[in-house]
Amino acid sequence: MAADTPGAAGSRRPRTVACPQCGATVEWRPENRFRPFCSERCRLIDLGAWATEDYRVPEHVKPMDESGE
Repeated sequence: MAADTPGAAGSRRPRTVACPQCGATVEWRPENRFRPFCSERCRLIDLGAWATEDYRVPEHVKPMDESGE
């Protein structure tokens, strides 16, 4: 049974995901200000990694032809 389908009692359980930083289980709900992270600490660690360029979006450079264009 998926986490967001009705349970035996008919109530919906919130979807759970793993925190991308530490792996802790996190409920995906509007009340969770830090989603998908488990805490502000994990959110800030991830933000810091982007700011220091630990994470990078790959750049696809087209090869130049023989004329240099």
